[in-house]
Amino acid sequence: MDRVSLNLPTAMTVEGPTPVRDLGFILPHEHILIDTSSFFVPINAESDRSRENEPVSLANLSWVRYNARHSRDCLSKMDEESAVNEVAIFGRAGGNTIVDLTCREMGRDPLTLARISRSTGIHIIIGTGFYTAGTHRPAIAQASAQELAAGMINEINVGVDGTGIKAGIIGEIGCSWPLAAGEHKVLEAAAIAQSQTGLAITIHPSRNEAGPNDAIEVIRSADADLSRVVICHMDRCGYSLETRLMILDAGCYVEYDLFGKEGYYPAQPALADGHLPDMPNDVGRIKEIADLIERGWIDRILISHDNCLKMNFTRWGGPGFAHIIERAIPYMRIYGYTEKQIHQLTRDNPARMITGDDPSTNLQP
Repeated sequence: MDRVSLNLPTAMTVEGPTPVRDLGFILPHEHILIDTSSFFVPINAESDRSRENEPVSLANLSWVRYNARHSRDCLSKMDEESAVNEVAIFGRAGGNTIVDLTCREMGRDPLTLARISRSTGIHIIIGTGFYTAGTHRPAIAQASAQELAAGMINEINVGVDGTGIKAGIIGEIGCSWPLAAGEHKVLEAAAIAQSQTGLAITIHPSRNEAGPNDAIEVIRSADADLSRVVICHMDRCGYSLETRLMILDAGCYVEYDLFGKEGYYPAQPALADGHLPDMPNDVGRIKEIADLIERGWIDRILISHDNCLKMNFTRWGGPGFAHIIERAIPYMRIYGYTEKQIHQLTRDNPARMITGDDPSTNLQP
């Protein structure tokens, strides 16, 4: 008998419904294919302008890490062959599922992701929604929240761009500082779509300390189920403990999703959001998560890499998708994490977030 026919809880992957217990080790926030070229910023100094078009290489990788928005090649979309190799590395390390949160305006490509999934055997879940205002198409400004929600619901129930491949999560919903009118409307639309489909919402907040609360209040007012909402980028944003506990007290998940980024991050984007640049390394992340676990919040924590730039992938000297398995988890053990805690962070929590179901209660054959 087909396992899906047993009425087990399922997640919607690019290959169709997959039982929650088969999701295994999950990365809940990644970008297998993505084009962030809309964030390119020209270099001011004429003498350095030639660096904008240099291919990413070991010769310039250190410069690119601190100047990613000035590098056209670093911002460019990965090719399929390279993506297959990166995902396969994750699989060989013991990974099973990747949630790809690339939005429509940033190169979302469900057909190619389906081929990558078939080639590697890795489950891939894609999202629906809209990123920050700077990437919005003019039609978003003209549409109502209800109309935007209807588009998301169609991608969840029918499929994306006529492919028949359905979205399995809402997001990554982008927020700036201060929250733009279009972003406010998209948040409302995400809450409406969630109420009609039951899917989780993943939110990219601004770095400003008020950013998470602003986003939460918008979706709370639109009757979102906050227990199925993820506030991303705890480590990118450098939020205070007070802000992180506010997010958790609201019922949301907090996500540490920049594992492998060892402290470097451009200062200008942080300052524009009213926040000093404050990026921990992996040990800092592990210590911060351990503190939240000690406070009783282990069931609301997610971890991932948010690999979204060429320099993040192994072919170009980056940590890749297997970094948490191969490097972060050994450090977690050194810092006293139990195997049960690691299992919960990397399997049970993301599976529950995606499906709304606890996989540990579905162990029947």
